Formats: sequence, C-alpha cells, structure tokens
Amino acid sequence: MNKYEAEFSNLVKSFRKKHMGKGPRKINTTFCKNWAICEMEGNLSPVEKFIANGQDGKQMLRAARTEMVKEMYRNNHPVEMEEFLQSEFVDLFVDIDIEKDFGMSIFVFSEDIQKKFS
Repeated sequence: MNKYEAEFSNLVKSFRKKHMGKGPRKINTTFCKNWAICEMEGNLSPVEKFIANGQDGKQMLRAARTEMVKEMYRNNHPVEMEEFLQSEFVDLFVDIDIEKDFGMSIFVFSEDIQKKFS
C-alpha cells in the first residue's frame, strides 16, 4: 500500500466512524484503474456480533450492512475522498462476510487513480 492508498484508507475509516459511529479496525486499500478497493477487518459492533448468533441473524445483518453502507454514501457524498483524489465519486460496491468480520468496498471514480497515484 503506497502513501496515497494509506491516506485513502484513513479517509474511509474516518467517514465510516463519522456516519456509522464505528469504523473498521483495519483497512488495506489498493488502487486499480479507476477503483479504490478497500479490504476491511473488524467492521462489526458487539451488538451486531450478538445479532449474527441468532437464527437468520447472519443473513439479515449482511443485507442490512451492505444496503446501509451504500445508502450512507448516497446520502453523504464523500467530498473529502473526491478532493483528495481530484476525481469524481461515481459508485460503490459493498460486501461483507459476517462470520469472518471481513468486508470489501470498491469505490469507483471518474479517472484512472492507479495511474495518477502510482
């Protein structure tokens, strides 16, 4: 992870903490063309871990987590990320493995950020 990818990881963690109350414990970001791919560990709160132990809890929590994160970015445009990368935020793809407490977010930008920051 280069210094730009590390700084982007910090922006993601800060954004999630601000809008969700808790950010991931660890984020590793890789720029690939116009994508910023973030691997995230330690996403779940103690309450979410408790919910995951219940019947249908994992499936319910996964659906809620993925939709909530996408909605959060739709409602709170990531201006700080755009300013840092000097590129427009286009879309976000999100998934999480509840059992492993490991998530992936792929941020799509309007320019080739890999070329710009390598």
